[in-house]
Amino acid sequence: MSGPLRGIRVLDLSRVLAGPWCTQILADLGAEVIKVERPGEGDETRQWGPPWLRDRDGKETREAAYYLSCNRGKHSITVDIREPEGQALIHELAAVSDVLVENFKTGGLAIKRLDYASVREINPRIVYCSITGFGQSGPRAHEAGYDYLIQGMAGLMSITGNADGEPGAGPQRVGVAVSDLTTGMYASIAILAALLHRAGSEQGQHIDLALMDTQVSWLANQALNYFISGQCPTRTGAQHPNLAPYQPFTTKDGYVIVAIGNDSQFHRFCKEVGCAELAEDARFRTNPDRIVNRKPLIEALEKVMLTRNSAEWMKALSAASVPCGPINSIEQAFNDPQVLHRGMKVELNHPLSGKVPGVGSPIKFSETRLDYRKAPPLLGEDTERVLTNVLRKSPDDIAKLREKQAI
Repeated sequence: MSGPLRGIRVLDLSRVLAGPWCTQILADLGAEVIKVERPGEGDETRQWGPPWLRDRDGKETREAAYYLSCNRGKHSITVDIREPEGQALIHELAAVSDVLVENFKTGGLAIKRLDYASVREINPRIVYCSITGFGQSGPRAHEAGYDYLIQGMAGLMSITGNADGEPGAGPQRVGVAVSDLTTGMYASIAILAALLHRAGSEQGQHIDLALMDTQVSWLANQALNYFISGQCPTRTGAQHPNLAPYQPFTTKDGYVIVAIGNDSQFHRFCKEVGCAELAEDARFRTNPDRIVNRKPLIEALEKVMLTRNSAEWMKALSAASVPCGPINSIEQAFNDPQVLHRGMKVELNHPLSGKVPGVGSPIKFSETRLDYRKAPPLLGEDTERVLTNVLRKSPDDIAKLREKQAI
């Protein structure tokens, strides 16, 4: 193993996306991640296809792309935590682990003696991270939470989509499960902070992370727009609520995003597009002026941007140090020279397909190397290896556990 977290063992009782995204980040950073799955079924996302991974002969496997997206670098073991023997195995693994991540409903693991209070008795140094929809306390604590619901409840969908009165008006969800993904990111940050705290205090702790809390926190500038103005932000489509012009414009053959972040950029932009007079117009001289008078400004610029194709505009604007760019498809994004240079697509050896693709980590270190050492595992492929190497179980011990259907 390599990476800054080498030597850290993570016991992963999570499934679907928020928890697995967190533990994949930890695995990329070098942690040993033991993914615990239900025998015969596994993580629900294994069945969230199509599309499915294809084997060496081009035939579909039952490995869903969704599952493959968030389980790289892990060791899969099957344990039935409904059985006493299975619960005992988790206790043994928790005793020799640094971190435990779970995303069961609040209180769901207490009856199995796998909650934080129970695990802490076995390993007081453990960092135990619980990820739920609404947290461990509050009036909704016992409710299940899903990304789509959270995007709506936390206000994100109210500011995403075209404004009322425009074509296609209405709230929209973000194109990926942003509430899950950002909660997974916060979980990994919290775990690293708790490990640092433990290094100085020898104390583990319980981390309580909620999708709802995370999504509310990600309202960021829009939340402060509301707090400061008292006015509730609304959907503005492709336009930025605090900057102008900061949006895509239609060209002869497509779209170009123009992202003006200051007044000097606006002056250069106006000069390059042949509208220098707009930069001197009292209505548009500063960004606050442009926000107040957004409508006439955008109407004037829309006419000009239609006079050239996208490539011509991007070449000219980039040369003038005006931030701009295309609206790429996912295929175009992964073929972008910058994305290729940064190694954002990776491939790992896989027992069924030979190779399996993945999205690389955005983290780049100068002194420690991230190691994409293991493809998303087949269900239970590491059960015997982990029980033998980590818990020192004998072949007879493992056979008895199989007989009792604990693994």
